Amino acid sequence: MSEKYYQSIGRRKTAIAQVRLFPAGSGKFTVNNLDLADYLDTPQHRDIAVSPLKEVGKADGMDVTVRVVGGGKSGQADAIKLGVARALVKYDETFRSTIKAHSMLTRDARKKERKKFGLRGARRATQWRKR
Repeated sequence: MSEKYYQSIGRRKTAIAQVRLFPAGSGKFTVNNLDLADYLDTPQHRDIAVSPLKEVGKADGMDVTVRVVGGGKSGQADAIKLGVARALVKYDETFRSTIKAHSMLTRDARKKERKKFGLRGARRATQWRKR
């Protein structure tokens, strides 16, 4: 794979995905040296990861290799989606309007809120009872 590729990074929660998009390919999607179906168990997560390619109609014409670390499978699938969307825009700027219309270029900034001292969780306080 020494031909030209487009690289980008996608993030979600604590997951980070480094995506390389090879335009001259056969549609092979590899995540951490495993096939996409072997790495992401559920069809919902696989559909999320491949959705930018499907929206622009390039699902079977490009090879994608991903290195993803951190988070769970759901966060990793969303990180892959953002990384693939950004790489597609680098590859062809005309895809931006289609991908942006499906809001795939926006990073989801929601993270788990930290636990505060004196509370049982991030906001949950101990139960109060009038005596």
